[in-house]
Amino acid sequence: MTKRGSSQQVSNHPDAGAQRALIAANFINRIGNGLFNTASILYFTFVVHLPATQVGLGLTIAGLIGLAAGLPAGNLADRIGPRTIWLVALVVQAVAMTAFIWIDSWLAFTLVATVDRLAATAGGAAGGGLIARASGESPAAFRAKLRTYVNLGVVMGTLGSAFAIQIDTRPAYTALILANAASFALAGLIAFIGVPNYRPLPRPKEHHQWAVLTDRPYMTFVALWSVMGLQYQTVSLLLPLWLTTQTDAPRWIVVVVYVVNNGVCLLLQYKLGSRVETTRQGGKALRLAGILFLVSCVLMALSAEVPIWAALVLTVVAVTIHSLGEVWESSGGYALGFGLAPDHAQGQYQGFLGIGFNAGQALAPLVLTGAVLTLGIPGWLLLGGLFAGLGAAGPPVAAWAERTRPGKPEEAPLPKVGG
Repeated sequence: MTKRGSSQQVSNHPDAGAQRALIAANFINRIGNGLFNTASILYFTFVVHLPATQVGLGLTIAGLIGLAAGLPAGNLADRIGPRTIWLVALVVQAVAMTAFIWIDSWLAFTLVATVDRLAATAGGAAGGGLIARASGESPAAFRAKLRTYVNLGVVMGTLGSAFAIQIDTRPAYTALILANAASFALAGLIAFIGVPNYRPLPRPKEHHQWAVLTDRPYMTFVALWSVMGLQYQTVSLLLPLWLTTQTDAPRWIVVVVYVVNNGVCLLLQYKLGSRVETTRQGGKALRLAGILFLVSCVLMALSAEVPIWAALVLTVVAVTIHSLGEVWESSGGYALGFGLAPDHAQGQYQGFLGIGFNAGQALAPLVLTGAVLTLGIPGWLLLGGLFAGLGAAGPPVAAWAERTRPGKPEEAPLPKVGG
């Protein structure tokens, strides 16, 4: 199968072993992430005794500096092969994670977190290149299955962290940190054994290491998808704050929100995501996601104006609709993010995509709490309108991008939810 914009043909016969290894490696790694991420703030504040404001500042600094690794690591992955860079990144993250058990100051915390974020960004760029090389004839199906197991791993890790949080001792939190470090090491071992060391693909003469920065349609897509990425923290951050401060709903509804969100995504990611194959379908998927996000935002806003029982019902319905939108949004983003990138420069393009998405996630708390939560119901309506507008831009952006790639794309309808 030859992707648009590529100068090299990718094998029509996917390596099923490589796909299984990538899924297993990412699954193990995300279990470790779930174990650590949920309890990390408690460890740094209650065990290391860093003020929460310092922890937030350190993570922000680390996150911003970490973005710098995206393009260099992606270019390196394209030049020497993505597996090598991914393995190096996993080793560095394992070491950095282990170092967290010895930190005793804000400076040490920030330095270690920065190393971790640099490696994570580099790993994301190289990992995207590996996914592209192992995808085979049905890349959407493989990416949907991979995302399903990634989500499952995070859920399992998050549930496992509850034991350490309940015990609430330094040894318990230390065990979580070491478990996360081990997950990086084990993921690397699985990839080293099961994923081929793909050779770099030949590059056309006109290729250069900053090619993605001259690809205006792709840059536009990255900007669109990065802002649309606010939807992830709409459920994980904004809605819980809204429910606990602006409604009379019981606090346990926050747990229900997480359960419904993860449950819908786990059950439907493969069923729906595997059907979004082409870039044109990806654009339409983003449009559908924007509409669903608009509806869910309206329902979330209304939860503050109704009795408790109605607020509970509205919340569950809103989160279910939002989660459907999340499935379509992620599937559309993957179809465009991978499908529009030249095969020989997947690392560079995925590195740039990661920069945009992570920058959006870094700004999300400020936007969602500083603007939407402050404005209340009008803020929710504005947020829903933003999502709908971004989604509506999906098809024309996809069509524009396709016109700049060699070959004429085939028209394909958006898959129906009902199968």
